Amino acid sequence: MANSNNKVKLAVALLCYNNRDLLEQFLPGVLSTTEQNPDVKVFVIDNASTDTTQDYLQSFRNKIEIIKIEENKGFTNGYKLGLSQIDAEFYCLLSSDVQVSDKWVEPVIDLFDKETNLGVVQPKIKSWHRKDEFEYAGASGGFMDYQCYPFCRGRIFYEVEKDQGQYDSNEEVFWASGACFFIKADLYHSSGGLDDDFYAHMEEIDLCWRIKNLGHSVMVCPASVVYHVGGAVISYGSPQKVFRNHRNNLIMMTKNLPSSQVFGLILLRLFMDGLAFANMLFRGEAKSSFSIISAHWSYFYSLPRWMSKRRSIQSKITHHSITGVYPKSIVLDYFLRGKKRFSQLDQNWLK
Repeated sequence: MANSNNKVKLAVALLCYNNRDLLEQFLPGVLSTTEQNPDVKVFVIDNASTDTTQDYLQSFRNKIEIIKIEENKGFTNGYKLGLSQIDAEFYCLLSSDVQVSDKWVEPVIDLFDKETNLGVVQPKIKSWHRKDEFEYAGASGGFMDYQCYPFCRGRIFYEVEKDQGQYDSNEEVFWASGACFFIKADLYHSSGGLDDDFYAHMEEIDLCWRIKNLGHSVMVCPASVVYHVGGAVISYGSPQKVFRNHRNNLIMMTKNLPSSQVFGLILLRLFMDGLAFANMLFRGEAKSSFSIISAHWSYFYSLPRWMSKRRSIQSKITHHSITGVYPKSIVLDYFLRGKKRFSQLDQNWLK
């Protein structure tokens, strides 16, 4: 492991691939907010970049640790190989397209110190393009409805809210965004970490689900604020995004749902995906709609693999956590009942 003789409290692990422009824009800000803190060390995991990323990183060689991956096999694999070389008490998985604010680390570490059972923390994530709004992928903490549709406190489907301080309380959530993802290092490894079969998208939800089922909590800490560009790994709305969304959600459900629910909810999800396919086709989004079909084929083709993973995961579960699971259908609430904002949902389910 890198730094094995000098274990740090927090390792900020920034994964990059052919995005020197983003590093030039955001890496100095990360360093300026952490370099005076002896408990924090910045590691840049270069996922086999072929541009001039390495040349740029060398200018910071006295301030950062550089881990070079020889072959790019995806977002999840980059972290799998990179984090195995870092010795720390906590990891912060930080996307290269994130701008941090002053004192973004300290509130999170304080929360970890106070909550002994805490496994994962996410800061409040706002849009870099529209800094008064939440960012699509994370906002002020992630939740999931009983049908396994993810949404956020501050973003439901296409509705992204402005941040007016309405979601500034620390709360236990169901999942934390991979854009800025704090986790206890030993828990990351003991839980199996990010699933390399996901490649990218929903891998952090899957990991949080496993961690919650092992008896640990996931929280959002809005006192820590970062700004996310978004869409740097897979563009929002692209056919590839649609494919990963539908395929990975099915894999995640297969692995983590209790036996009493897994068969029925996957059948329901396949039906709902059929409706989504018809809707996209009606809107003229043929390429994206057929990505749903491709996702289903890919899922069923490797179903024995997902079932093998399920058996391994289910054997370790201490209890099936439902904290952060909305007991109603977020699809019906949003599209039929007009509930576009998190605050419009029945708040009793959070108690």
